[in-house]
Amino acid sequence: MKNILLVSLVALLLFASCEKLENYNENPNNVSETHPQLLLNTIEWRAFQVEGAAPLFASRMIVQTDGEEAEQYYKWDRGSFGSYGVLRDVTKMMEEAERIESNNYQALARFFRAYYFYNLTLVFGDIPYSQALKGESNQIYAPAYDQQKDLFIGILQELEEASDMMNDDLIDGDIIFNGNPQKWKKLINSFRLKVLLTLSKKTADSDLDVAGSFAGIVANETLMESIDDNGQLVFIDQLGNRYTEYNSSSYGSARYMDSTFIQRLQDREDPRLFIYCGQTRNAKEAGLPINDFSAYEGGNPIAPYNEVNLKAAAGNVSKVNLRYTTDPTCEPHMLMGYHELQFILAEARIKGWIDDADAETYYEKGIEASFEFYYEYSKELSEYVSETALNEYLTHPLVDLSTASGDEERLERIIMQKYLASFLQGGWSMYYEHLRTGYPAFSYLPTLTPPARWMYPNSEYQLNSKNVSDAITRQFGADNDNIRETTWWLQ
Repeated sequence: MKNILLVSLVALLLFASCEKLENYNENPNNVSETHPQLLLNTIEWRAFQVEGAAPLFASRMIVQTDGEEAEQYYKWDRGSFGSYGVLRDVTKMMEEAERIESNNYQALARFFRAYYFYNLTLVFGDIPYSQALKGESNQIYAPAYDQQKDLFIGILQELEEASDMMNDDLIDGDIIFNGNPQKWKKLINSFRLKVLLTLSKKTADSDLDVAGSFAGIVANETLMESIDDNGQLVFIDQLGNRYTEYNSSSYGSARYMDSTFIQRLQDREDPRLFIYCGQTRNAKEAGLPINDFSAYEGGNPIAPYNEVNLKAAAGNVSKVNLRYTTDPTCEPHMLMGYHELQFILAEARIKGWIDDADAETYYEKGIEASFEFYYEYSKELSEYVSETALNEYLTHPLVDLSTASGDEERLERIIMQKYLASFLQGGWSMYYEHLRTGYPAFSYLPTLTPPARWMYPNSEYQLNSKNVSDAITRQFGADNDNIRETTWWLQ
């Protein structure tokens, strides 16, 4: 009996020891499961950041005076696949959302997948999509490249699924809409319209049904209804949460405004000029008031940079308004705003895709939304974008849509207003709008036309050479990975 008890006791102790050993082998800093909300706020923070100066150079809004910026002179070469790093976090959020059976987090994962793949394919053309991000789950370390048409079909499918999945459950960890799922649904559906308008050259493709899909969303889905629905990140004055361009030294030294951007604002007597730009040094010293349009001047974006530097040294070039680098909260940054949706609807109305309102109504709502945004978030300058200022602006001969001579001029005015509203807000969107529509016109040297894409990263040639080579040959011909090759969406 004693032997039996002794054996039982030893077995129990061994079991307990094994149990403790397993517990000790669990690394508390490398957990295998987490709630998707802990991934969501980081994903949102990255996606909604200001995209920096590069798109402002390319879209003819700023210039550099101490060196030749590749984006300003259209001399860039290779792009980055860095967004796949963020997409790995999105993949993990999807996995955790599926584990806890949360439709809303799955919906947001689909939205962010669509958002990042949309931007990646506009940068390069064909990219890894259907086999991407499957190294851990399927041991696919050299993914094939999907054709751009299939990418857009997949992106639109994921956005539709995201909209359909979103329910009324509060979304914990959401720093954009404070957990409100219906506001997310509005943004997702509005973004679907943006993607479809990107495909405006593909209306004859029955697989896409661009115009029909667009009309169906407008008729049946909920969309952003005011600037309160803006998909925007509000910054706060805390370390790690401040405005992206806050304390940026580049804006304080050799970075100035582009003359073509300032001229467009001056031609239309657009008071947003005072919000975006600082006066020239000479205008300040002369005591000119802020709302004197002659107090602002830019640098020629295609002139040699030293020529603009001399003009700036003489006090005749405006800088970016100091508020962008001295205000830690500045203004929210929009991934997509209500004003952009209205301009999208205005263009769609001109194209005949929808008929529920006239283009002028959408157009004026878009301008109004931009003015309202700056009235709300640039308090010290709000008097210049008041309701009175808006009403005066809408009657300007170069702004009033009713005075346009035809649909082409109306389209040009719509795109111009989308452009003027996008300073430090639109990222690369306005550059892509120029590629898609030709508006607004950009200054460039005859031999340096605006590129249509970026070259693939060197890392792909090293780690995924066969698939990247196949994609290049399929799109442009063998060994023809060039920045001025035209990808499918622009053909």
